[in-house]
Amino acid sequence: MSDVILSTRNLSRSFGALKATRNISIDLRAGEIHAVIGPNGAGKSTLIEQISGGLRSDSGTVHLVGRDVSALSTQARARAGLGRTFQISALAMEDTVLENALLGALGQSGRPWRFWRAAGEDRDLRARATAALERVGLAGVADQVTASLSHGQRRQLEVAVALTLSPRAFVMDEPMAGLGAEGSRVMTDFLDGLRGEAPILLVEHDMDAVFALADRISVLVYGQVIATGTVAEIRVSREVKEAYLGEGA
Repeated sequence: MSDVILSTRNLSRSFGALKATRNISIDLRAGEIHAVIGPNGAGKSTLIEQISGGLRSDSGTVHLVGRDVSALSTQARARAGLGRTFQISALAMEDTVLENALLGALGQSGRPWRFWRAAGEDRDLRARATAALERVGLAGVADQVTASLSHGQRRQLEVAVALTLSPRAFVMDEPMAGLGAEGSRVMTDFLDGLRGEAPILLVEHDMDAVFALADRISVLVYGQVIATGTVAEIRVSREVKEAYLGEGA
């Protein structure tokens, strides 16, 4: 399908006798948010690591805009256009907001890290970083130390760092984690507007956010996708209700 931006085919990974993911095939299409949900231990984190390059698969492939990126490192996949945000923040808390964005821009440029100290003087890198901060609404706090940001602002900064990579697709691991009701609402609105820039593969436990945002949902249970469909289809699926939604979601 021509509008498929990111896809996996038969991804599997075992840890000893534990089959964490089993023959997972999903795709992410242009302009959509595709949510992956499932109970704890379903294999969601393993899948994200396989897609992002942090964990080598036992079998299967990952394609980004038609290119097989399965053998690429995390950094190479990022440069190819895979933007990722983390469940646990990977920001440099002692650096400023702008410096974090500059790190992302420097990574996208492919320049060696030894040029980091000069990155702040590079007009192109600084423009890319500043534009990303403006896009997420953090330009006004660019000179603040990242540790001083609220939890929600740190989530936005992670997106800004990903934006400096000119992503073709986002992979987001629980962006609502740790946010209160108001923070989740703000983040939901933000992600809704972001899908036009790049589609989002979203792993999330906040079902209100998932149902508000997702064009499609894949349900992962015991390392396998048991259903993929629209919100309406997932809501009425007996198999999904029995395996997951009926357990308090």
